[in-house]
Amino acid sequence: ERGHGPYQPHEPGYGLYQPGYSPYDDQIPDPKSRMLAIQNAKAYLLKSSTTSGLNLYDHLANMLTKILDEQPTNAVDIIENISKDVKWAQLRKKMDTLRDEHEILPTFEAAEKRKALFLKANGEGDEELEEEIGETPLPNVMETAFYFEQAGIGLSKDESYHIFLALKKLISVQPIQTCRFWGKILGLEMNYIIAEVQYHEGEEEEETEEEEVIEEGGKGMGEVEDEDENKEKEYEPPKSTYKPPPIIPKEENGTGANKYVYFVCNEPGKPWVKLPPVTPAQIVCARKIKKFFTGRLDAPVVSFPPFPGNEANYLRAQIARISAGTQISPIGFYQFAEEEGDEEEEGGGGRDTYEENPDFQPLSVAEMVDSLATWVHHGQSILKQGRCVWLNPFQKSEEEEEEDEEEEKAEEPDEAEIGPPLLTPLSEDEGIQNIPAWTAQPSSNLIPQYAVAILQSNRWPGAYAFASGKKFDNIYFGWGHKYSPENHTPALPPPVQAEYPSGPETTETRDPTLEEELAFKAATEEALAAAEDEEEEEEVAEDDDEEEEED
Repeated sequence: ERGHGPYQPHEPGYGLYQPGYSPYDDQIPDPKSRMLAIQNAKAYLLKSSTTSGLNLYDHLANMLTKILDEQPTNAVDIIENISKDVKWAQLRKKMDTLRDEHEILPTFEAAEKRKALFLKANGEGDEELEEEIGETPLPNVMETAFYFEQAGIGLSKDESYHIFLALKKLISVQPIQTCRFWGKILGLEMNYIIAEVQYHEGEEEEETEEEEVIEEGGKGMGEVEDEDENKEKEYEPPKSTYKPPPIIPKEENGTGANKYVYFVCNEPGKPWVKLPPVTPAQIVCARKIKKFFTGRLDAPVVSFPPFPGNEANYLRAQIARISAGTQISPIGFYQFAEEEGDEEEEGGGGRDTYEENPDFQPLSVAEMVDSLATWVHHGQSILKQGRCVWLNPFQKSEEEEEEDEEEEKAEEPDEAEIGPPLLTPLSEDEGIQNIPAWTAQPSSNLIPQYAVAILQSNRWPGAYAFASGKKFDNIYFGWGHKYSPENHTPALPPPVQAEYPSGPETTETRDPTLEEELAFKAATEEALAAAEDEEEEEEVAEDDDEEEEED
C-alpha cells in the first residue's frame, strides 16, 4: 500500500487545505447572528462580580496590557501570578498625595514606645562603669529570670530585658537605695509590672511631709465651710447618736505594711507611677471582696462592702497581702540583730527587723525540697486589724482621758492581736482543707545535681520562690487573687434598721364612740356647773365678811 502523502485530485481529502476552500461553507451563520453572539459574550465578560466588583473583561485586558508592557519570559507559566498581581493592584487603597494615611503596625508602635529604653544619656557610659565596680541598686533581672526559667516560670527573654531597662530608668530618676522586680499582676485590659523599692534615708520623709501639709490644708477649708453652714442654718436637725468605730491610723512609711514603696507601669517604656501607702481599712475591705483589675489605676472599685479608694489603692492592698504571705527565704539567710532582740522581747512588741547572716551556709537542694522547715517567712504578717503591729483604737492622750472618763469605762478595748513572729518556718503554715500551703519540688529530676529548689504557694497561686546556693528570690505572676476552695460569695448588706421604737408614746389611740363622746360632754358640763356654783358661794361669803367688818 502507498503511504500517506499529498492527496490526489481523485481522493476525498484533496483540497481541504487549499486556500479559499472550506468544507463548512454551507454552515457559516448569518453575520447578524454572529454579531449578536459576540455582543452576548462581551456582555457576559463585562458582568461584575458580587464580591470584588471587578469584571472579567477588564481583568483580561489589564493582564494582556501588563504582559505586553513587561514582556516577561515564559509568560504562560506565570499567568496565574500576573492575574493575582493585577487583581491586588486594583483592590489596593488609593492614597491621596496631599493626605497620606500611613498604617502603623503594632510591632512598630511597640518599638517606638520602647525606643527610649535603649537610648543612653550624655556621658552615661563612664558613670555606668564606675557603678558596676561599686554597689548599685539595680537588680539583675536576667539572672533571676534564668533561675525561674529552669522550672518553666517567668516571662520571655525580650520582656525580661525590657523590664530590666525600665528598672534602670526608674533608678536614674528616683533616689532609690534598693530595688527589686516584684512581679506582674494581670488585668482585663492591661497588666501591671511592679517594682519594689526603698528610698534613701530622709528622701521619703520629705514626701510624707508634703502629703500631710496637703491633707491639713484640705481639712482647714472643710472646717471653714462647716462654720458658714452652721451660721446660715437657724434650726439644726436632730443630731444622730450613732458613733462610728474609731479610725485605725496607717503604719508609717518604712514600717509594717508600708515598709516598701511600689511603682507600677503597664508596659516597659511607659512612665512609672508611685502607688499610695496602704491603710488598714483598705486591707480589711480587700479581704472581703474579689475584683479583677482593669489595668487603669483611676478606675473605680464597685463592690460591697464599699472599698475606700480606687484601683490604685486596691492594687496596693493586694500587693501588701501577697507580700506578707509569700515573701520567703532559706533558713539561716537572715538573722535578728543581737542588740535589739532582747529589748524588743522584753517590750512584748516582737522583732520587726533582721539582717543578713554573714556566716550563712546554704543547704542542698534535696534538703530544701524535702522539708518546708528549711524555709522561713521574712515578711511581717498582717493582723485582722489591717496592721502588722496591733494598735489600741481606744487609747487616748491624758487630756482626752480626763474629759471622757465615763465613756472610756463603757468602752472596752479589744484584746491585743499577736501574729506569728518573723522568720517563722513554712512548716507552721496552715493548709487549705486537704491542700498544703506550699509545694516544693526541684526544677529537674533528670539532672538533680544541677537542679534548683522551687517553691509554689497554693494559698496565693502565682507566687514562686527559688533557691540555689546562696541565691534566692521571690516573684509573682497572677491575677492578684487568693485561692478559695469555694466560690466567692459577696457579703450581704446589714438588716434594715427600725424606723422608731414601738411603745405607748408613739402608738396612735383609737377614735371614741358616740356614747363615749356624749358621756364626756355631760361630765365636762357638770364640772363647769360645779365650778360656777363654787365661785358664786365664794363671792357671797366674801360679801358677808365685808358687811360684818363695816358694822
